[in-house]
Amino acid sequence: MKPIEGEAPMHQTLDVFQTAAAMARHAGQRQAVVAQNIANADTPGYRARQIAPFVEVHGKLSATAMRSTRPGHLDPTDAAAGGSATRNTEPAPNGNAVSLEQEMLHAVEVAREHARALTIYRKSMEILRLSLGRR
Repeated sequence: MKPIEGEAPMHQTLDVFQTAAAMARHAGQRQAVVAQNIANADTPGYRARQIAPFVEVHGKLSATAMRSTRPGHLDPTDAAAGGSATRNTEPAPNGNAVSLEQEMLHAVEVAREHARALTIYRKSMEILRLSLGRR
């Protein structure tokens, strides 16, 4: 189906596709920061950087902010749910505050976020195709 001239294609106007794309971009940015932290693990005085979770970023950008129904619903690191969102890494003698173990855990977390975004996009496309009578 060809879009009408002057209109945006259908996949660009549906919020679920925009959100999935934003989630994937955010995961890519987080992965770049984690990789930079790992690359500077031996740099004297380097402090690990971190990007805010997608929930916080999306809530600021979106007019339809997400609403939590219970502690830990949207933020699994919520203190009431028993997690911790802070990085408490004691600096090495050279002033470096990067924990490779923490960064590897963050890398796995980011990979899961990216996979989740792609799954949401893929499943939404399947639903859209089914609704149009296509396989």
